[in-house]
Amino acid sequence: MATRRRTEVAKRQEARPALRKDQIDRYSRHLLLPEVGAAGQRKLLDAKVLLVGAGGLGAPAALYLAAAGVGTLGIVDFDTVDASNLQRQVLYTSADVGRPKVQVAAERLQGLNPDVTVEQHPVRLERENARKILERYDVVLDGTDNFATRYLVNDACVLLGRPNVQASIYRFEGQASVFDARRGPCYRCLFPQPPPPELVPNCATAGVLGVLPGLLGTIQATEAIKLVLGVGEPLVGRLFLIDALSLRTRELSLEKNPDCVLCGPHATQTDLIDYPAFCGETEADEPEHVPEITPEELAPLLVTKGRPFLLDVREQGEWEIAHLEGARLIPGRELATRSREVPDGREVVVYCKSGRRSAAATRLLIDLGRRRVRSLKGGLEAWADRMDPSMPRY
Repeated sequence: MATRRRTEVAKRQEARPALRKDQIDRYSRHLLLPEVGAAGQRKLLDAKVLLVGAGGLGAPAALYLAAAGVGTLGIVDFDTVDASNLQRQVLYTSADVGRPKVQVAAERLQGLNPDVTVEQHPVRLERENARKILERYDVVLDGTDNFATRYLVNDACVLLGRPNVQASIYRFEGQASVFDARRGPCYRCLFPQPPPPELVPNCATAGVLGVLPGLLGTIQATEAIKLVLGVGEPLVGRLFLIDALSLRTRELSLEKNPDCVLCGPHATQTDLIDYPAFCGETEADEPEHVPEITPEELAPLLVTKGRPFLLDVREQGEWEIAHLEGARLIPGRELATRSREVPDGREVVVYCKSGRRSAAATRLLIDLGRRRVRSLKGGLEAWADRMDPSMPRY
């Protein structure tokens, strides 16, 4: 399959005509580089690169790939532009809030470079459609923010023989690598098993420095261009790490795992699997059912003499954005050691952003012997939707 794929790419490159005058003008700084030149620019114009995610990482990567003249850019994203995206997702403006990301991205990128064809995939990448989407492209950039999709992208790339340019960010830190099982390790070699869902904060709960995804997304674009051109030393078998606060970088060597279930010599996984279940994100893997209270049930209790004790188990930064009046903040990760701060014998309502962390905290309190504890169903998102639309969202 890999040999046939290389032949198809070579045929596309041979069929491409010489650069036009306007293209020579546009790409002149590339043409001056011996490592690129006219032949390399034709490779870029012929290349097909897929971005999985048009968010913090995908946005800067897409801009630089389009500017470089990558002829076909595919974008997979089912989301719409939200005001909270604008702090870091540089493809979008305030006027785009509420519009589909793939549609806005296509307009911006084709306006930046008319040589680029943008293929829109306004869908959630899933086991059922991943192969069909990814097989059209030469290189895949993974800019997703959840483990289920990262494993899905990795596995599809391994099975299809595609390089996976992967990056991730967390607060002030980022990492990037190129996973290409044909000549190095895959993502599963580094992370055979996903972490427990409750230990995986994302940008929506942990925050991120706005410029950080710009740094990592640009690195992803750089790696993709190197792969297309066949120049330099790609990040295959290497993990690049950066701390934006100190601007120190490190590099770790990665080796292929001989016991990898997907790319090892005795691989046992030959197809895509149920990734939400694998990563513990399905309903069956949610915290054990706990007593709940809806926003409509809670609201009248807050104006009574015996109002419940409100326990907020989010982080300090989330609390400062919005919280219920009279609540007490004890981050969920500290609750086990600070449970005595929660009054015994009084009704307690635990809340977080969406209800997941509060359910886990409620279960913990019940296990510690508390009986009058309930979790706010849907969290502050549900409260803002149904009780207080003026509450800030994040």
